[in-house]
Amino acid sequence: MFLNFIDIANAMGPAPQSGAGQGGPAALFGSLIPLILIFVIFYFLLIRPQQKKAKEHKNMIDNLKKGDKIITSGGIYGVIENVGTNTITLKVGENTRIKIGKAYVGALRASSDEE
Repeated sequence: MFLNFIDIANAMGPAPQSGAGQGGPAALFGSLIPLILIFVIFYFLLIRPQQKKAKEHKNMIDNLKKGDKIITSGGIYGVIENVGTNTITLKVGENTRIKIGKAYVGALRASSDEE
């Protein structure tokens, strides 16, 4: 009875592999193709656009000058009065001036935007 059970268990198992295991380098390459495709998709949909946006933002910050109208990343609207190496002085009201770091400039405003 017990020997009969072992024969049934062996018959239900996977077929024995012959040779070098599971097919060699071709099978390994075939299993890596989906990972490579996922990386390529992530690169073109996520990484590349983010790098492009960061490059454009750095260009914008490097080209700021006195008189430019900007919006900070915190939502403050102002006009640049002075540009330093790491800071910008903004005029945000009649007699109100603030200093912010260049990295906190969110965007340039069009001249027609109202304050």
